[in-house]
Amino acid sequence: MRKTAFVIASLVSAASIALVGCDVRKTQEGNVEAPKFEVSKTKDGDVTLPKYDVTAPSVNVSSEKKEVDVPKVGVYTEKETLTVPKVNVTTGAEKAAAKDEKK
Repeated sequence: MRKTAFVIASLVSAASIALVGCDVRKTQEGNVEAPKFEVSKTKDGDVTLPKYDVTAPSVNVSSEKKEVDVPKVGVYTEKETLTVPKVNVTTGAEKAAAKDEKK
C-alpha cells in the first residue's frame, strides 16, 4: 500500500514539475491575413430544433451504522528498505542552456 502511495505521489509531482518547467521563447513573428468572401442570401430558412423529454435517474445516498470486528494492533515503527521511484526533471531553460554550451 505504501509503495502505491509513493508511486502515485511521485508521478503527480513529476507531472506538475514537467508542466511548470517549460521554457517558451518566441522565435518568429506571425502574420495572418484572412481571406475575404462575399455571400448573398438566395432563400429564407426555417429551423425547428427537436424536443426531448428526459427523466433523470434518482440517486439516494445515505449511511448506516454497522458493528464490525476490527483487530487492534500495537503501533510501532521499524526501519525497512523499500524501492522508491527517483525522478529527475530537466527544465526547458536548463536544456536550452546545455544546448548553447555545446555550440
